[in-house]
Amino acid sequence: MKIIVTGGAGFAGHHLVEHVIKNTDWEIVVLDKLTYASNGFDRLRDINCFDEKRVSILTTDFTNKIPEGIVKEVGNVDYIVHMGAETHVDRSIEDPAPFVMSNVVGTMHMLDFAVRIGAGLKKFIYFSTDEVFGPAPEGVNYKEWDRYNCTNPYAASKAGGEQLALSYANCYKLPIMITNTMNIFGERQHPEKFIPGTIRKVLKGETVIIHSNADKTKPGSRFYIHARNVASGVLFVLDKGEFRQRYNIVGEKEVDNLQLAQMIAMVVGKELKYELVDFHSSRPGHDLRYALDGNKMKHIGWCPGMAFEQSLEKTVKWTLENDKWLQV
Repeated sequence: MKIIVTGGAGFAGHHLVEHVIKNTDWEIVVLDKLTYASNGFDRLRDINCFDEKRVSILTTDFTNKIPEGIVKEVGNVDYIVHMGAETHVDRSIEDPAPFVMSNVVGTMHMLDFAVRIGAGLKKFIYFSTDEVFGPAPEGVNYKEWDRYNCTNPYAASKAGGEQLALSYANCYKLPIMITNTMNIFGERQHPEKFIPGTIRKVLKGETVIIHSNADKTKPGSRFYIHARNVASGVLFVLDKGEFRQRYNIVGEKEVDNLQLAQMIAMVVGKELKYELVDFHSSRPGHDLRYALDGNKMKHIGWCPGMAFEQSLEKTVKWTLENDKWLQV
C-alpha cells in the first residue's frame, strides 16, 4: 500500500505520518509546501522520518496544479489523506486570501491529482474541522450532516473544500470521505496555538488571555483531542469508512479554556495569571463553544486511545523537556 499525506511536515500531518510508520508497512509520500507552520522538516527529523526508507518527502505547493514531475515520482497510490491547509482563525480574519487559495483552490488541485491517478486510488480523506458547523449552543453537539454556519474565513474555506470533495465524488466517482475533528494538541505544536502558547506564558509569568462570553463570566470550551488519537481515527476511517460519508473524530470530554490553562499551570508548577476577555463582541469570528457528536465513530468501533488528562500531562511535560518547540 502507498499513502500520500499532504501537509505531512506540519503538526497534525507529522503525527499521522508517525502513526502510519508505527502501525503499518505502507509506503508514505509526504507532500508539503513548507510554510511557517511546518518549521521546515524539523518535525519529520524529530520522529526519525529520514531513517525510514519507505518514506518519501516531496516539496510542492498545491495551490498550483500538481506538476507532472511530482505525479511521475509518486506513481501509483492507494490512499490520499489531504491534511495540508491554512488553519489559524486569527490569521484568516486578518487576511482571508491565503486560506481560500490553500483550502479551496489547493483542495481542487489535489482532487484533480486524484482523478489523474485513476482507478487505483482506493480512498481519499478530506481532513476538515468542527468550525464549519459554527458555534454550538449549550447541549448541542453537531452531527456529521448538520448544516454549515461558518463564522470566520478559515471555517468557510474548509467548508468550501468539503463541498468540492463531495462534488468530485459525484462527478468523477472519487472514493471521498470527510473527517471533522476538533482542537488538536500534542508534541511539536506551533506556539501560536493555545496549549503551547499557554505553556510559554506560564513559564514567563505572563498573563494568559482566555476567551469568554460578553460579561466575562464564562470561558470558551472545546473537546480537545491529542494528535495521536486523531491519527488513530484517520487510520480507522481508511479501514472502515464508506464512500461519500463524513466522520467526526472527537475527544472524550469537554473542557473550558480556563480549566485547561489551570491544568497546564499545575503541570508546569507555576502560578497561572489570566484575564477573561470578550473577543467575540469586538471581533466576531472567535466563537465561545464548538462541539461535535462522536457517536457515529463510537458505533462502528473507534474511541480515543488515551484519556485527555493523561494526554495533556504527557504533552506538557514533553514540551518542557523539549522547549525548542516553544521558540519557533
